[in-house]
Amino acid sequence: MMSAPSRPRFQNRRGRPDRDGPPPHRPGEIDEAILYGAHPVIEALRNPNRRFRKLLATENALKRLTEEVGELPLVPEMVRPSQIDRLLTPDAVHQGLYLVCDPLPSPDLDSLPDDAIVLALDQITDPHNVGAILRSAAAFAVAAVIVTIRHSPAATGVLAKSASGALEHVPLVAVKNLGDALDKLGERGFLRLGFDSDGDVSLDEVPLRRPLVLVMGAEGKGLRQRSRELCDHLARLDMPGAIKSLNVSNATAIALYAATRR
Repeated sequence: MMSAPSRPRFQNRRGRPDRDGPPPHRPGEIDEAILYGAHPVIEALRNPNRRFRKLLATENALKRLTEEVGELPLVPEMVRPSQIDRLLTPDAVHQGLYLVCDPLPSPDLDSLPDDAIVLALDQITDPHNVGAILRSAAAFAVAAVIVTIRHSPAATGVLAKSASGALEHVPLVAVKNLGDALDKLGERGFLRLGFDSDGDVSLDEVPLRRPLVLVMGAEGKGLRQRSRELCDHLARLDMPGAIKSLNVSNATAIALYAATRR
């Protein structure tokens, strides 16, 4: 699957630019989450499972926030937009809101419902893509998104902004080894459906059932060998146009639409 252009800068866990590479903390390891922008912050403040540390807000943003949320669970600190600008990369659109909170807990695989549709992401590293996938997952009532502790972006900053509040509605299940997780889901009766632009069968031809896990491959590289071997089917999305592969977040949205309609 084709990848979106990568960004040259990343954020560290304090929300400041880190030009040396991606943050060291991963989905199962971060010790705080940085959320900015209207939708991520509003949805987080509505989430009773969040624990909050600090909220920075401009005067106009605070008015909108109180209209949307009502009584806030913490006292905000009024700031100028430039004060938030200094905490983020130049291209970050914060809309006057910056929230520091505890990361959400990662549930266990055993907690997934027996009739669930879940996603498994095989080393998808672009936070924009993972955020967009989470947004689609929330739209299609996905029970959880499985990611690896390593080789996955942290659930903060750019990912949270791209998810547009979906982090509060779709749990991230962080596992050490995706192959072991797929093996365990297979033992529980999950149909494991991997996606590849050169898959052996069209998605339309696969007899779907629940519980179901859709396994999406990394940008450019696709599914790793063990992930492929553990899938019950390797499916492709048949498209009539000249381009046969899609960005992984777009492919995930189409796969979820097709799977949930059936």
